Amino acid sequence: MNTPISQVLDRKGRDVATIGPNATVFDAIQLMDQKGIGSLVVLTKTGKIAGILTERDCFRKVILLEKNPRQVPVKDAMTKKIIYVTPETTVDDCMSLMTQKRIRHLPVLENNNLAGLISIGDLVKFVASEQDLMIRNLEKYIEGSL
Repeated sequence: MNTPISQVLDRKGRDVATIGPNATVFDAIQLMDQKGIGSLVVLTKTGKIAGILTERDCFRKVILLEKNPRQVPVKDAMTKKIIYVTPETTVDDCMSLMTQKRIRHLPVLENNNLAGLISIGDLVKFVASEQDLMIRNLEKYIEGSL
């Protein structure tokens, strides 16, 4: 699908849940639970991306190592190497990147600023709705009502 990811953001919204690097992992888990999400973008005080913290990070870098999530700062558990896309990146390219890198969340950066966050679920939902629309249009065409 050659649709730019900006169209997915237009549908789902551009709000992104964020947290500071000095917050605790426990605080981050609580925030993810409250919002029903699986990741938080970690922002510095100046609004720059420092990393991303996912549920997977919390389990692998804190819980499985038997560290106390109330004492571990987000900066010690987050993924620092950010894989991101731009609003012009296509849906297909995002899906391919997520598959290759085995990630579920992609920050969208525009002019080095956070413009949104795309999850694999967002992409699946978008592709399914586009396919449904195409099927309905084909049915109308076949019926002669287009």
